[in-house]
Amino acid sequence: MNGIASAVLLAFALGAVGVTAQSTPAEVHLAKAKAAAGTEFAGVFNRICTEAVPSAPAVSRPATPRPAGPPPRDSWHAEPVKVFDNLYFLGQTEYSVWAVTTSAGIILIDSIFDYSVDDEVVGGMKKLGLDPATIKYVIVSHGHADHSGGAKYLQDRFNAHVLLGAADWDLLDRSNGTRPRRDMVATDGQKLTLGDTTVTMYATPGHTLGTLSTLIPVKDHGTPHVAASWGGTAFNWMANRSAYITPDRPERFWFETYSASARRFKDIAARAGADVLIANHTIFDGSKTKIPALERRKPGDPHPYVVGKEGVQRYLTLVDECAQAGLARAQ
Repeated sequence: MNGIASAVLLAFALGAVGVTAQSTPAEVHLAKAKAAAGTEFAGVFNRICTEAVPSAPAVSRPATPRPAGPPPRDSWHAEPVKVFDNLYFLGQTEYSVWAVTTSAGIILIDSIFDYSVDDEVVGGMKKLGLDPATIKYVIVSHGHADHSGGAKYLQDRFNAHVLLGAADWDLLDRSNGTRPRRDMVATDGQKLTLGDTTVTMYATPGHTLGTLSTLIPVKDHGTPHVAASWGGTAFNWMANRSAYITPDRPERFWFETYSASARRFKDIAARAGADVLIANHTIFDGSKTKIPALERRKPGDPHPYVVGKEGVQRYLTLVDECAQAGLARAQ
């Protein structure tokens, strides 16, 4: 989509969602976010823009402790799926693990929970004909248990190297959950090469201070694409304020940090030609509908995850505008 067409579409969309001269700055950003979301990313808009501009004052709600023992398997299990020639979904119904296959082994993006990693990752790989013993690296997008909890198991059982941003290694040190031994500290712009494949990690603080977003080369029946994985989406400081908000890091700090990361990664993704969007929650990248669509795909049909370069840009515009809406409300 060229610049003129994009401007016309944005102007039309803003009019459709009711932006007027009397709209507040927060409402203007919400309208821009909704325009960027369209129907494809409505789940992201509904989740995080609602967090950014809540209908009631934000109240800190500490995370509810998980009951002892794992949840029932039928409440979280999902079947593994080959998504691209070299990219596999190994996640749960709500949380994702992505396996990147290379000529020299496997790189995982995230590791889900300690209770589900053996079933979904190890079991899922075996179902798809992959050998879990070839897992060489686990890139953990950020240090929350739904993404980092399984890393220790993979480290202990397969001697996989675990990569995490420095600030989120520190975050794990302060946590009470299952966590891997300190291993590799991922740095901004770091390239991780395994065999014939190189993925690139970028520091995108916001969701946490050490959040990592990743660019991954993928192929669809031999056709190359670039997948962008946005490492942390929700505005957790709105619900769990005691874990985030301090005199040095007020609400404004978190929204500004998140927005700056989204804008920077948007530029990085544009330069890389990223045209595939994946996330670590199935609601955020549409996996709940895209995986079934992939299974129904016929030869010649478009790939559900190939949203195009414009689609990736809209996604990152969306998360930035939601953050900007929260910042405007907080001022």
